[in-house]
Amino acid sequence: MEIREATPESWAAVWPFFRRIVAAGETFTYPVDLTADEARGWWMLPAPDRTVVAVDETTGTVLGTAKMNRNQAGNGAHVASASFMVAPEHAGRGTGRALCLDALRWARERGYRAMQFNAVVATNTPAVALYRSLGFTVVGTVPEGFHHPRLGYVDLYVMHRPL
Repeated sequence: MEIREATPESWAAVWPFFRRIVAAGETFTYPVDLTADEARGWWMLPAPDRTVVAVDETTGTVLGTAKMNRNQAGNGAHVASASFMVAPEHAGRGTGRALCLDALRWARERGYRAMQFNAVVATNTPAVALYRSLGFTVVGTVPEGFHHPRLGYVDLYVMHRPL
């Protein structure tokens, strides 16, 4: 697997699984009816932020994607954030871990002091387990902060890791 910078052309490969994941409404706080143009603007970030794709080196298939940015502006700009999506048909094969490790490396190299995820859905147990395995801890819980389409109101975690 190769992780490389996303280009405008990458969006055509990202959008189909992005749309499925967001429309399912189970893991992201994005509107479930985002259009491709709206979603591209939210995900494909210009420098100094970064968007990448994870690509199968043999087939060229885009397996997943990540976006990285500062978590806050001004006096909070020393903390990074990131979001990750793995195409459901490629889940469970290490793509999410590789993307998260790449984001942590990127943040360290740019001098960020920590990485924080503001809205990790508590019922997204694979993501929570992955982040914990990489040293993130839950530093806050928003009770019933997410309306899951099947489970009703569930908690959102704020997860943090020093760099």
